[in-house]
Amino acid sequence: MTVFDPFSIHPKAPHHLSHGGLDRDDLGRRDDKRLATLLAAPTTRFVPVWRNKNFFALNEEPHASMQALGLAAIADFIDPDKTIYLGQDRDGISFFCLDISAHGEDQLHPLTAWGRFDDLRESDPSISGFDSSLLGYAKAMCHWHARTRHCADCGGKTRPAQSGHTRVCVNESCMATHFQRTDSAIIVAVTFADKILLGRQPVWPEGMFSVLAGFVEPGETLEHAVAREVYEEAGVIVRNVHYQLSQPWPFPASLMLGFRAEAESDTININSHEIEAARWYSRDDIRQFAHSKFYLPRKLSISRRLIDEWIAEG
Repeated sequence: MTVFDPFSIHPKAPHHLSHGGLDRDDLGRRDDKRLATLLAAPTTRFVPVWRNKNFFALNEEPHASMQALGLAAIADFIDPDKTIYLGQDRDGISFFCLDISAHGEDQLHPLTAWGRFDDLRESDPSISGFDSSLLGYAKAMCHWHARTRHCADCGGKTRPAQSGHTRVCVNESCMATHFQRTDSAIIVAVTFADKILLGRQPVWPEGMFSVLAGFVEPGETLEHAVAREVYEEAGVIVRNVHYQLSQPWPFPASLMLGFRAEAESDTININSHEIEAARWYSRDDIRQFAHSKFYLPRKLSISRRLIDEWIAEG
């Protein structure tokens, strides 16, 4: 279904949420007549988002596939200002997402025969790359619109344009155009000899440990961001920073850039303002998590992918 083969454009097999592949049809979303035709086409599919939750099919395995709807099933929920053209797959099927958060839970009854709303992070690992990527795309777009109702330049109201891919200030003395925001963040598996550095933030569920991460700041490269974040959080100096893979993370609007790096020493100096714990774990240590109170992040996340790839090397 994807226009671009995710296995040929990525340096290694893409992770959950990372397959992408729609033709985002930049020219088409600027053509109001074309959009009107696509909205009414019998093959067009709509991907609803409700209060930051995605719509999943009613499978025996919960959250294992998305549920996209035809116009007849979703017609009562269509709001032109909250309907966003996502693009087309290689078969020419068009996809739109729409934010129906203004509807109360009791008003969602017409959709319950088709699927259920739930957190994308709870999706089953068996979900297809196409489905998870499209759901993440829809969620990110709806979140951005909900948070960009006013102009950052003058404070005036904004309206959607280009079928939801921009928002324009309605103040005639301003009329600034606003584009979707994605926050770049690094995440890194730091190793020393035969161990990996794992830490935890106090806001995480009790017992969960993961690799270190943080947002890229102005004026630094991705590699510099890796080195800074690891030093700030754990007091560890790193070298040989290598890119591994990336993952869109629409919780709410990040692009996670995964790296590997080597520590110059195994000395740790925790910054308690950033994390509450950090230590070096061997592969055997991590395998023992199954018999303890400790555990790793969910398989959906790039953090788990980085850890699992390191474990598999031993």
